Amino acid sequence: MAQNARDAADFLKVLSHESRLMILCYLATGEKSVTQLEALLSARQAAVSQQLMRLRQENLVTTRRDGKAIYYSLTDDRTQKIMDVVYDLFCT
Repeated sequence: MAQNARDAADFLKVLSHESRLMILCYLATGEKSVTQLEALLSARQAAVSQQLMRLRQENLVTTRRDGKAIYYSLTDDRTQKIMDVVYDLFCT
């Protein structure tokens, strides 16, 4: 149980950053390209890419390449379930 608590705390730490949380809220509704996320967040590409890199390192998002475009989506059901609750409570 202690390891599960550490894992949960680490997971929640990643979610505690406003920009990362907004990215995850947008991805909870479906796959988005970096360009789409930049527009939705009204943020520079470098800032969005930095947060996406952290989310990839934490295995919360995955990528798909289509030509020059890179698309991001949530990695697994665990992340989707948490983001569904967060989205329902805060993102609508």
